[in-house]
Amino acid sequence: MSDYLPPKVWTWNKSNGGQFANINRPIAGPTHDKDLPVGRHPLQLYSLGTPNGVKVTIMLEELLALGHSGAEYDAWLINIGNGDQFGSGFVAVNPNSKIPALVDRSGSTPIRIFESGAILLYLAEKFGAFVPTEAGARAECLSWMFWQMGSAPYLGGGFGHFYAYAPEKIEYAIDRFAMEVKRQLDVLERRLAESEYIAGSIYTIADMAIFPWYGALAKGVLYGAGEFLSVQDYKNVRRWADALRERSAVRRGSMVNRVYGEPSSQLHERHDASDFDTKTQDKLAAGR
Repeated sequence: MSDYLPPKVWTWNKSNGGQFANINRPIAGPTHDKDLPVGRHPLQLYSLGTPNGVKVTIMLEELLALGHSGAEYDAWLINIGNGDQFGSGFVAVNPNSKIPALVDRSGSTPIRIFESGAILLYLAEKFGAFVPTEAGARAECLSWMFWQMGSAPYLGGGFGHFYAYAPEKIEYAIDRFAMEVKRQLDVLERRLAESEYIAGSIYTIADMAIFPWYGALAKGVLYGAGEFLSVQDYKNVRRWADALRERSAVRRGSMVNRVYGEPSSQLHERHDASDFDTKTQDKLAAGR
């Protein structure tokens, strides 16, 4: 039993926060001046290969696979552990200092888009792909995509933080968020028992939004929590996750801006389709 009592007025303790204490703070805005690089493609992505970042790189690779040449992009690495997200250039694109952030420079005036769900919807509407046009199907797709946006904080900031990253294991916090994450997995399990994909019979941005979080969780990858959460019980979620992992665009998108795992799976920056063959970390190390 903790003897902690909240004070009347909360004050910031810079040493609190565990693994992320060096980048967490209760104020917004930049901490240093740094312009963002700009490449030659219409779309400039500033991101990291976390689940939220992977949503967007999967979408871009899927658009390219469909032949949308206007979806060519430069993916620049924003290392949030180093505080890159607090550079003045990044804050100008995303005032919330979170990855991913996208700048569409295909028109006369650059357009900034931040928040992963907003980026997916922007790209889907720009290219007329991966979101249904019929009213009912569109509503189903967007409902599930925004379900993910509302649910993931319980998974990442809640369960993931207290299970994997907090400086001490707090039973109440882990139990509270584990219960909610398992409820969310059951929501998906029941849906995917009656539907091939999240929004119905076709693959949409709802799948792209949910897969990097709950697909990875169901396959035992995220937070190393597969056994703890008994993910083998969610057979329909695992079937769906396996089907998406077979898509070449999903495999490519999962590599972009990735800085962990096997070197062959890490493409820190992506500026051309050929980079997947020549600039993964194993290839770069071999060429030194």
